[in-house]
Amino acid sequence: MKPTDEQLVIKYTKSKNESAFEELIKRYLPMVFNYVKKYTGNNDMASDITQETFVKAWKNIKKFDTSKNFKAWIFTIAKRTAINELKKKNAIPFSDNKFEYYLADSSLSIFDRIVSQQNSRNLMLAIEKLPNSYKSVINMRVKDDLKLREIADKLDESLNTVKSRYRRGLALLRDLL
Repeated sequence: MKPTDEQLVIKYTKSKNESAFEELIKRYLPMVFNYVKKYTGNNDMASDITQETFVKAWKNIKKFDTSKNFKAWIFTIAKRTAINELKKKNAIPFSDNKFEYYLADSSLSIFDRIVSQQNSRNLMLAIEKLPNSYKSVINMRVKDDLKLREIADKLDESLNTVKSRYRRGLALLRDLL
């Protein structure tokens, strides 16, 4: 039977058993890396932040309360480390996609911008799942910032048809999100 995270922490802190901490790293390294990569959008930066996360965990392991959840603790360290690194570099990655340009609003905190960026990605993925007739109307309205009348003219469709596709497309997006 595999020892719990908390048992491994106790084993490491009481007897400096390096293999106990190595086991924690093996368990959480891939998860922490993937989690951090969602924040940064960059493999190299995610790799550096993940390494820094485990160094911080190693330095502060004696402060860990074993009555708490280790996974939550390590992910909190990862999140704070990612946010601090992004603040230092002042680099929230933006793609060429117009949705993500809306995130450049500097009045938002770094955390809010990161959350907004993830929401933008989720929205883009959801739009791609829409049927083409809805997707084109939504994209023209949101990405190209066209009015519904302009979209109708561009598609050579009636205004009511475009309005209907837009409303139905938004309803499908709500369901997908």
